[in-house]
Amino acid sequence: MNNYITIIGGGLAGSEAAYQIAKAGIKVKLYEMKPKKFSPAHSNNNLAEIVCSNSFKSNLHTNACGLLKEELRILDSLLIKIADQTAVPAGQALAVDREIFAQNVTNQIKNMPNIEIINEEIGENIHLKDLAQNGIVIIATGPLTSDALSKEIQELTGNTDLHFYDAAAPIVSKESIDMNIAFWGDRYDQERAKDEEIENWKNRIKQMKQANYINLPMNKEEYEKFWNELVHAEVVELHNFEKREIFEGCMPIEVMAKRGIDTLRFGPLKPVGFTDPRTGFRPYAVVQLRQDNTEGTIYNLVGFQTNLKFGEQKRVFSQIPGLQNADFQKYGVMHRNTYINSTKLLDNTYNFKKNNNIFFAGQITGVEGYVESISSGMVASLNAINRFKGVNEKATFSELTMIGALAKYISTENEKFQPMNANFGILPPLDEKIRDKKLRYEKLADRAIAKFPKNIDK
Repeated sequence: MNNYITIIGGGLAGSEAAYQIAKAGIKVKLYEMKPKKFSPAHSNNNLAEIVCSNSFKSNLHTNACGLLKEELRILDSLLIKIADQTAVPAGQALAVDREIFAQNVTNQIKNMPNIEIINEEIGENIHLKDLAQNGIVIIATGPLTSDALSKEIQELTGNTDLHFYDAAAPIVSKESIDMNIAFWGDRYDQERAKDEEIENWKNRIKQMKQANYINLPMNKEEYEKFWNELVHAEVVELHNFEKREIFEGCMPIEVMAKRGIDTLRFGPLKPVGFTDPRTGFRPYAVVQLRQDNTEGTIYNLVGFQTNLKFGEQKRVFSQIPGLQNADFQKYGVMHRNTYINSTKLLDNTYNFKKNNNIFFAGQITGVEGYVESISSGMVASLNAINRFKGVNEKATFSELTMIGALAKYISTENEKFQPMNANFGILPPLDEKIRDKKLRYEKLADRAIAKFPKNIDK
């Protein structure tokens, strides 16, 4: 085996992994194609370049991303440390001067004697299979992986397990759905119940806890108000290089709605096969919610892939009856995003199941967001270190922690797998039911931090 660990990609995850491995006294060869080649979204020569918002989200203990940052600080994360050092005023959020942040990360990595930076694109003259043949490799190439390397990753993982755009619907916590309005049921089950003249069919509907969907009925007035707000809501402008790939494969719900006031009623919101238990009649429209994790704590809005701004999603989708107090765990996104089907390919240490010498890290694994990428780089690096040193025990994290919950999410089989950011919905629920959201999140965060030092094997 090589006397070094190879890292492909010098973004947030790759830089964190390189630091942790070098700090452990192990040599690192870090491949970064810049400045020889740039992705469509990158523009400067530094490592850990931030291409979108300069915000690392909330620093509050009662925020999921705030909790994740607390956990990473305990682990001596280089990138969170530098983010703290380069922070700019942003209220309760941790926002950075993006130029100074990237420059400081680059300087730190370049000044570490165990790290060699090689400015070459993998997939051209240097190939992934050769790098992994005799050594440990962490693939941390991000959501804009080059075409040449994407092809090699496809060959490694299987052609059906690499995705090139992310069209994800919003996700809400189950406990925030108003079940006085919503009802359980699969399409046509209720009508079959009535046809079979089952006594008290309304009671049967209330007992349909084994059904796959939560349904939100709308009358004509509610639907038309929702439709009007939807078609006039503000959208995010996509990069030119994203538009062709995304719209050929997927239709945003707001674009579909603009084709006519009844288009959604004949599409994802069609009411056929349902009866509103409150009225005994078919609703004018129905929004369906599908379970999004094994525990059944979070649900996605079926067919609601969208390019609306996040604030607009909360405003418009909260007008759907039953979602007026919805707790959005993840907003819908549509953008260029290369990611693997981690639920089939990786374990909860980001290790590739088919080859223990290969790890993945960053948004290519299906974690979404800056801090989440850093988290994956941390976990992958700790386990790469153990493998390099011949330690059989893996560095795993309790699912009660945010780091562990993310690792579990991306490695738990899910046919409808979509990238996920840190949110309290992926943590196991508390033993007690607490209606106050702020207090509930505080207790979840307290539990995670209390368990964190006891549940890390490294």
